[in-house]
Amino acid sequence: MKLYGVFIISWFAVLGCIQAVTLEVKNGNSTCIKAEFSALFSITYNTSSSTRTVEVSLPDSTTVDSGSSSCGTDSSLPWLVAVFGSGHALGLSFSTNGSLYSVANLTLQYNLSDSSIFPEANSSDVVTVVSASVGIWAAINTTYHCVSATTVRVAGETVTFSDMRLEAYMPGNDLSSSETVCMADQSITTAPPTTASTSTTSAPVTAPTPAGPPDRGTYSISNSNGTVCLLARMGLQLNVSHFSISQNKTIQEIFNLSPNRTNPSGSCEASSATLVLTQEGTTTLNFTFTLNSTTSKYHLSGINLLANWPDMTAPFSASNTSLDYLRSTLGRSYMCNAEQTLLVVPTFSLNTFRLQVQPFGVTTNQFATAEECQMDQDQMLIPIIVGAALAGLVLIVLIAYLIGRKRSHAGYQTI
Repeated sequence: MKLYGVFIISWFAVLGCIQAVTLEVKNGNSTCIKAEFSALFSITYNTSSSTRTVEVSLPDSTTVDSGSSSCGTDSSLPWLVAVFGSGHALGLSFSTNGSLYSVANLTLQYNLSDSSIFPEANSSDVVTVVSASVGIWAAINTTYHCVSATTVRVAGETVTFSDMRLEAYMPGNDLSSSETVCMADQSITTAPPTTASTSTTSAPVTAPTPAGPPDRGTYSISNSNGTVCLLARMGLQLNVSHFSISQNKTIQEIFNLSPNRTNPSGSCEASSATLVLTQEGTTTLNFTFTLNSTTSKYHLSGINLLANWPDMTAPFSASNTSLDYLRSTLGRSYMCNAEQTLLVVPTFSLNTFRLQVQPFGVTTNQFATAEECQMDQDQMLIPIIVGAALAGLVLIVLIAYLIGRKRSHAGYQTI
């Protein structure tokens, strides 16, 4: 079947001309990916004397690259690749767990030799940057819809989408009428009126049911050479606020990730690493780690959760790509045996137990020397402090005893 792309341009006037594109990937007469969106790229580059940042919108000369775009196979992911200008491209790959699909990777390629966009650039390189923490997902056979601006960090650059409607793994040739609305749009949507109450206070959130500590799992990611490049050992507990079908109200649900039912995947790059944990097609937890090559420090910069649990009214999504957790040094692992709570968004936090992770600089398939979290260091100090206090107390008692005894002897001598 011949693969080809169809490209349509439309214009909207909102504070001036905002350009939107419609892109399709087809296999024969069947459409497998369709996307409608506006995109703005913010790219920083070097000149001989300074650093500049340019903002470029997706132009009307954009076309679908039929050679790189694909509906996917059993061994390869579907790809939508749009090319524009002199050697620039935007690529989106998709993955699915059977009930949800998501943008697995966003790839941005830009050509610094294009002087119309990068005047006085001191390099003519073609730069490619990739992000595996995108936060775009939807239920299968629904259209992802997000009017709000969605900014994705791709290494040091950003891609901002707006007015987006997108669907992959399409059952027909047009976007599905059923939609999965992004969290940003849901937060600004006015709730429908209700006749049950006239109170203006928000509905109470039911406290979570206590749950025991999760089992500790060991996960590893290997690079293309088969060498382990990321190691993680931890127990994970999800705390999610969502509307319950059975209780007809918003609850906080605690969910322990089960290592025996969880499949790890991910990737390792020079300055970023990704660990994706998927449990039985209903829960996908994505960790993104970032390395600062200047300081040789790394940290957990992004967490993305996709959940489709039985008691939810709709699939749950939460993403934050501006985090600063689990900070350590290149060539060392990060360890925290104490329970930590990582706040991702107001409706989702992640509790970690007996955690050790090393996303960069893994050698001999083993963790390097660990840098311990402050909580572990504090817990180590507690017995030392208590021991010192007890020793001091014993010393005081001993001194008091000796002084009392000496006075008793002095009294006998006087008599």
